[in-house]
Amino acid sequence: MENPSPKEHIEKIRRNKFSIGGNENPLILDLHEAVKNLSAELYAKDVHFLMELIQNAEDNQYDDGVDPKLQFIITSKDITATRALATLLILNNEKGFSPKNIESICSVGRSTKKGNRRSGYIGEKGIGFKSVFLITATPYIFSNGYQIRFNEEPCPHCGLGYIVPEWVDDNPTLEDLKQLCGEGDSLPTTIFVLPLKPEKVGPVKQQLSIIHPEVLLFLSKIKQLSVREHNEDPRLNTVTAIAISSEIDLMTRKNMNAESYILRLSAEENEDSEKECTYYIWRQRFPVKPENRVERRMDVEEWVVTLAFPNQERLNRGRSSPGIYAFLPTEMVTNFPFIIQADFVLASSRETILLDNKWNQGILNCVVSAFMDAFKSLVISPDDAPVSSLTRFFQFLPVNESSYQELNEVRDKIKAKVAEESIVPSETYSKQKHFYKPCEVSRLLPAFWDILTKAQEQGVHLGNLSSHGSYILSSSLDQARYNRILNFLGVKQVDREWYAKCIQSSNLVMGVSEVVYLHLLLFVAENWGSRIWLSNMKSIALIKYARSDGTLSYFTLDKCRKHYSSVKILLADPNQSCPISWLISWNEEFSCSGNHYFVPEVTQKAIHKFSGKQILLGWLEKEINIETLSAHNYANLMCHSINDDCHLALAYSHFLYHSFSKRYLSKWQVDDLCKSMPLVDNYGHVSTCEKGVLVPAKESKWADLIGSNPWRNDRYVELKEDYLHSRCYAGQYTNEKQLIGFLETHVGACDIPHISPPNAGFSSVNNPLTKENAFLLLDWIRNLKYRGILPERFLKSIREGSWLKVTIDGYRPPSNSFLINSTLGNLLQNGSVLVDIPLVDKIFYGNKLGKYKEELKTIGVMFSSEEACAFIGKELMSRAASFTLSRVQVLSILEFIRYLRQNYFPLDEFVSSIKNERWLKTHCGYRSPGGAIFYDSEWETASQISNLPFIDNSYYGEEIYNFKEELQLLGVMVGFSGRYQHVIDHLKSPSSSINFTAEAIILILESMLFSNASGKLVSALQGSKCLLTTMGFRAPHDCYLSDAVWGCILEVFNSFPVICHKFYGGKIMSYKNELRRMGVVVDFEDAIKKFRVVFEQKASQKSFTKQHAESFLSCYRQLKEAEIPLPLEFRTILRTAEWLRTRLGAYKPPKGCILFGPEWESLSAITCLPFIDDSDNFYGKGIHDYKEELKNMGVAIEVRDGLKLISAGLRFPSDPSSITPENVFSLLDCIRLMQERHQLFDDDFEKQLSRKWLKTKVGYETPKRCFLFDSQWKLEPVDGPFIDEDFYGPKIASYKNELIAIGVIDDCLKGRSVMASYLGYHSELSTIVRIYRYLSEYDWMLEKEADIRKMIWIPIGDHNGELVNPENCVIHDKDNLFSSKFNVLESYYEKKLLPFFSSALDVRSNPQVDDYIELWKEWENSVEQFSDDKCCKFWCFILQHNSHKTKNKLSESLMKLPVTSDSNGILLSDKSDVFVADNLYMKNLFEKEGVFVWYPQPSLPSLDRHELLGIYKEIGVCTISESVQKEESFQLDGADFKEVEPSSVFIRRGLVKLILGFLACSSLKMEAEKRHKAVQGLLGLKVYEMTEPITVSYNLSLSSGRTITKKANRMMRWESSILFIQKMDLETGNASMIKYATYFSEAISVGILCENDDHVGALSELIKLGFLIKFNEEAIDFLMESKDLLIFLEDEEFLNDAFPSNSKTSSVGAGVRATRVQ
Repeated sequence: MENPSPKEHIEKIRRNKFSIGGNENPLILDLHEAVKNLSAELYAKDVHFLMELIQNAEDNQYDDGVDPKLQFIITSKDITATRALATLLILNNEKGFSPKNIESICSVGRSTKKGNRRSGYIGEKGIGFKSVFLITATPYIFSNGYQIRFNEEPCPHCGLGYIVPEWVDDNPTLEDLKQLCGEGDSLPTTIFVLPLKPEKVGPVKQQLSIIHPEVLLFLSKIKQLSVREHNEDPRLNTVTAIAISSEIDLMTRKNMNAESYILRLSAEENEDSEKECTYYIWRQRFPVKPENRVERRMDVEEWVVTLAFPNQERLNRGRSSPGIYAFLPTEMVTNFPFIIQADFVLASSRETILLDNKWNQGILNCVVSAFMDAFKSLVISPDDAPVSSLTRFFQFLPVNESSYQELNEVRDKIKAKVAEESIVPSETYSKQKHFYKPCEVSRLLPAFWDILTKAQEQGVHLGNLSSHGSYILSSSLDQARYNRILNFLGVKQVDREWYAKCIQSSNLVMGVSEVVYLHLLLFVAENWGSRIWLSNMKSIALIKYARSDGTLSYFTLDKCRKHYSSVKILLADPNQSCPISWLISWNEEFSCSGNHYFVPEVTQKAIHKFSGKQILLGWLEKEINIETLSAHNYANLMCHSINDDCHLALAYSHFLYHSFSKRYLSKWQVDDLCKSMPLVDNYGHVSTCEKGVLVPAKESKWADLIGSNPWRNDRYVELKEDYLHSRCYAGQYTNEKQLIGFLETHVGACDIPHISPPNAGFSSVNNPLTKENAFLLLDWIRNLKYRGILPERFLKSIREGSWLKVTIDGYRPPSNSFLINSTLGNLLQNGSVLVDIPLVDKIFYGNKLGKYKEELKTIGVMFSSEEACAFIGKELMSRAASFTLSRVQVLSILEFIRYLRQNYFPLDEFVSSIKNERWLKTHCGYRSPGGAIFYDSEWETASQISNLPFIDNSYYGEEIYNFKEELQLLGVMVGFSGRYQHVIDHLKSPSSSINFTAEAIILILESMLFSNASGKLVSALQGSKCLLTTMGFRAPHDCYLSDAVWGCILEVFNSFPVICHKFYGGKIMSYKNELRRMGVVVDFEDAIKKFRVVFEQKASQKSFTKQHAESFLSCYRQLKEAEIPLPLEFRTILRTAEWLRTRLGAYKPPKGCILFGPEWESLSAITCLPFIDDSDNFYGKGIHDYKEELKNMGVAIEVRDGLKLISAGLRFPSDPSSITPENVFSLLDCIRLMQERHQLFDDDFEKQLSRKWLKTKVGYETPKRCFLFDSQWKLEPVDGPFIDEDFYGPKIASYKNELIAIGVIDDCLKGRSVMASYLGYHSELSTIVRIYRYLSEYDWMLEKEADIRKMIWIPIGDHNGELVNPENCVIHDKDNLFSSKFNVLESYYEKKLLPFFSSALDVRSNPQVDDYIELWKEWENSVEQFSDDKCCKFWCFILQHNSHKTKNKLSESLMKLPVTSDSNGILLSDKSDVFVADNLYMKNLFEKEGVFVWYPQPSLPSLDRHELLGIYKEIGVCTISESVQKEESFQLDGADFKEVEPSSVFIRRGLVKLILGFLACSSLKMEAEKRHKAVQGLLGLKVYEMTEPITVSYNLSLSSGRTITKKANRMMRWESSILFIQKMDLETGNASMIKYATYFSEAISVGILCENDDHVGALSELIKLGFLIKFNEEAIDFLMESKDLLIFLEDEEFLNDAFPSNSKTSSVGAGVRATRVQ
């Protein structure tokens, strides 16, 4: 079937849907209701129709390749023939209307865009196209062949408006549209033609004229928008034309969540030159947080936040630029330098976003992150843009505060985020950019930037500028014009320390010219105060000086300061005889000793040419230690500065010598200086002469003998050899030995022919001396001995020195040499074939030696045979220490001993010298004789177990046995004789002690028995497997000595090595103590401990077999019969170790096991118990033979013994219906036993009991939710969880105590909460009422800590209903306003139950203030008027609950307030557009404008008018008098007026007097001079009388921008020095009089109190009273007295001068007090 044509489609809609010309649509009534709601919604919302149309165009679909365009054309031509004054055309090149779109627009609430917000639709308000009815009554649509119109008036055929389409054939035609639009042959796909309502022509033109140029900024589709007016006469155009276009230039930096691009926006207004602005656009996605979701955005999963940063001045057409967009601009000016766009929830007017809306708050939180990402992308640019080009982006920071608090929070968060970002550029002096946190960068002083600039020009590298603890802000940004931005960022000035670090690390001192260097010094000098001196600047090397090598260097300021004087900066005295070069040259030679330096000459010259010389020199002289010196002063200075420097000391000697030669120093000056002259000794040490001076060793005799200077410690100075040599210093030459003569003359030097030796040795005696030097030394000793001078250390060095020649080995110390006669010497030498005796070589020294016998004894030479024998022995032992003595040598020693005995030589010295040394070879190595054993048969057994040091007869041969006596004389052991200690001391190592014979073991035990040092033997054998056991050889500590009584425990596990009795025999039992000491287990107490370990191990490893158990139980019985008690520790393990297998397949300890019997049968169905496995597969029935033993161990045999196991093993089946009454009764029996034993329930037992296992009338329940029924409950058994006695039978009653013990409730009071929880179980109202009565009777209360539950049953009939929350209920609703909001309980329940709901469930008795406020807010959103009765009830309640807190809530919550209307109902208006009528005149003027707040008329007793108006004022309602602005206007030109006397209009003495009294005595307390000045203008007035009144305009501004103006006439005006009054006949009546008086008093008061207008009202009322009595002075006096007003003497004088003809004769008149002087 072909699709119908557009016209046919429209006819079908009219026929089928609206029943026009067809059958009646059954849904026609629903359409009527929907249209009625549309009308209410349409006119209740303040919709910006133009934004709605742009929004719809953005949501439209466009063909590919089409640039979306939207045009607005307004024309005065009536192309629709509807007599419209103007018609608006909207042209859009979208795809056009489809049939579905047509059907949608002919419906209510069937938008094709619903639910498609995530697809890019931006429509918000739910009105869409139908918003055009705000400006037109008949909108036309031309699209895709459709030519239709709609009408807001009801269709005459169906009675519906807004949605009934009519086909349009003409007025207008398509040709009319082409001609008007100027589109040539083709028209845009869709055209709306809107003939405007007359009252909407002006507003529409205004809206078109003020379309913001940035309207396209965030629209993704529309790229062109234009507005123009079409009139045949262009001069009649009033709409400002504009053409706006947008274009995306560059899209960059795309990632998953963000993209950025440049958007170019251009606008051409009234064909003027085109204005353009580019915007950096940042678009970022964020996931919607659950806590921010709102109903109208439930289908949106992510927020898209877009920020626009304008690169030029924004396009604004002279209007304020909006800061927030919701795709289209709002009216919100944020004061931020960037624009925020997002899918905000808007206010109804679309002018603002709802800042308190949680959706919007979520978006604003994302704005912070988006801004930071965008800002970083701008500033931290990846390209090579210089830093100077980035500074403009910092102008996008929100430096200024916003007028919106919520946006200020965004600003504060951005500020905090920026503070934590590395975003601020630092100065790098390179192309490389570095960014840091604002708190990490600092600013510099401008003067220092100038120094840096000059330094960089001279090639100084400044790349490390930010390497001194603070990054330096880029110089491009460190400028005064960025101060506010830098303050926002928190960038501070660099601290004082930075300047010091910068100068230190940069080449700012050495790398610049002298001029820049002096500028740097000047910067330091000018900032020397607290800014610089307190910093580390004092540690910078800034001061130039000449070094010792002539090069330039620098000192720190700290060293130069006077306070420290660590260095001295010197200047040469220009007036001295020696030139400056002489001192500078010698200062270099002295290496600037004492830190004395001269300023370089070039620097001194630069200083004198420097423009800042005076400031700089003053600073240097004041703060730097500068001093001018002469040559003599310089020499003194150097003398005390040399210290220990030998080079300087030598140079100083030459300096004095040459300065004296050149007569720069006089003789007496030199003699004086030489007294303290520093000298250099041969070691290069510097000192002054204290005791004497030695000539250099090169020229001395003592040096040839001694070789070194032993007098040094005696404070003799041995001059250094350098004093003999020629030298050149400071260009001055000194000949060889020339200086030593100078020193001999002035200092003195000597040799040592008679020098006493020091108490010290000297090295020359450690080497052979020539014969001459040897005799020289002996002569010196003889001389010293004669003189009695032989220092101990000196003599010792001679005795021990190897300088004396002997007959063997060359030279020996005198203490190792012999001088004996030849016969004795030969005899000893012949006996000792191994050692030569060192005899002094008489042949070498000759007969002369005999003259020095006493001297030789003095220095240690030996002369006796005993000394010779001792020497031979020591020499032999010395050789033995170095190498092993051979067999022959040892036998020779023994022969020598025999030789000495035979020749009767003394033996003691020789034997003593060799008996303790290790030179005798044994089986254990070399030993001393006393440590060796002479082997024989007595040592046979001992040799099996010990490594004894037997003399090695295999080495020495049988010949050794010939020297048994000699060996015994030396200490060798001969025979065993009970030497057990030797056996112990030399016991063989464990590795070689395995498989000891029985005899060896017995010997070991005997050794332990008879020795006092058996511990060593025990230690040696501990790890040795030396004992034979039933399990092989084992170490002693692994062995057990069995016992006939208790030995059975060692056979349970076959794990214990028992010592073999058969191998060792019965004798082994005699050594129990020794075996015990070795570690063998010989006692039951020890054996049972070992057994316990194995027992516990087997149990823990679950390897305790049936055989183990049976063997152990048998042994246990045997030990018990033998009355051998088991230790407590073992009994504990026995009871706690898991060694008994149970039917559960697990091992348990005895106390955790049960031996099954018949009484356990009924419990097994509801428990999981550890019965011992007596099946044939394990222990079998034989385990029951050990019943008594098991019971003793803790196994439960009877139920009463296994209560704890039952408690732990209780396991109800998952299906409680399988639990029989017998099972329950068995469990209750156990509980009875527990109670009898006072056994507490453990957590597992309680947990199991808390399961649902007890059968009740309402199913299975936990014990704590079960009841025991009786009549006291006043309930039926089926009302709650009462235990089912029909199921359990009467026996259950006998367990009442047990049931109560496990939590079953028998107390009505305790069952309240449980019974309350069963309210939802029932649906019968009678049952629920019965439960409520029970809960009420027993005072049940809902726990405050519990969650609010649905506890109140709202019946729907007798058998249905629902539970609701207490918070949704009230007891009463006396005003009958909350029936739709709350469940009113008095409507459902009897009166006596109502207090229960209030007290127990916390149901409010009546609605509260917050409820009334919420109700009012609902009325605010309602489109209908509400009755006077409702309003009265609301405000009566508010007055009854009036408090400060209530007023605050009203002020914060109420946006609209009631106003009096002409209709029967009450309307609500914005609070800012409602006023209190406090001025009757103003009320009469504005009464018909509907601006006065409502109050009941007539006033009600419960609603006092004054109290109500007071509340209005306190919640923000202004009075009409303070809100109206008054403007007076009149024209003097051509006006008919004449001048009259002031007194004719009552400007008289009485008036002035009254005013003076008011000014003096009211709260003003004005001084006399000021009050006289105030009334002076009144006295000088000219009064002109006019025939016409003065026109006054009263303007009242409303929040919408509309101003209500009312005009009225006034009779009087005071302008400058002229008072204009309307002529009036005062005799016409009181009304005219009071009217005139009122105008007169107001005009005079305003003129007098122009600077104190808050007192105008009080003075006006006072003058009005005076006017009515015509300012009669006597009457005025009385009036002033009644008001406690008075004037003073100076006022009276002022009045007399102003009104001389009226002066009183008395100096004190009425109202004047002469005694008071102000």
